[in-house]
Amino acid sequence: MTNPPATKTPIKPTVRTGKKGGLDEASIDTFADHEVVTPKRNLKSFSKKAKIKVDEFGFDMEAIERAEAALAELSSEFDDWMAKEVERLTKARDAIAASGLDAATRSAVYTAAHDLKGEAATFGYPLAGRVAESLCALLDGIADDTRLPVALVLQHVDAIRAIVRENAKGTDHPVAVTLSERLGEATTELLVAVNGAPSIVP
Repeated sequence: MTNPPATKTPIKPTVRTGKKGGLDEASIDTFADHEVVTPKRNLKSFSKKAKIKVDEFGFDMEAIERAEAALAELSSEFDDWMAKEVERLTKARDAIAASGLDAATRSAVYTAAHDLKGEAATFGYPLAGRVAESLCALLDGIADDTRLPVALVLQHVDAIRAIVRENAKGTDHPVAVTLSERLGEATTELLVAVNGAPSIVP
């Protein structure tokens, strides 16, 4: 037995919704198996009435321009913020070099690296962020401090410091690319050797 074809005419009277003349004004037609919501006006036509500058897709260009201007103003402070994050990571690194890995030193270096992983690209240092991501993967992947090579942890931090010191912004600085790739490969090989699993570093 086959189902009857869906009707092409509404099964209920058209319902009006939203504020009359507002952007949310719409009509709703109910069919047997679905509803169709038809806006009274789209964002572009509404923006003309409200005198809002939008692009061909209906995005508020003035709001975008204001956001870009605000970001440009903040960018002058990015280097200072990055330097502070690297300083925090360096302190955690020095504690490991002096006392070894334990719950406290591991937590400190992981937290600093994790914050850098999320912020470095915004601050203009995506390759430093990639190294920080590799360090987080290393710490996440090996829970046993006795099996985690301290030297490799320190090398990750030193690489981030070098990238920032050399002002290696962007994704094409040759030394920064080499550092990030080699440390990522070293982390991958170690995680596979210890866990028998592929790396979680992209």
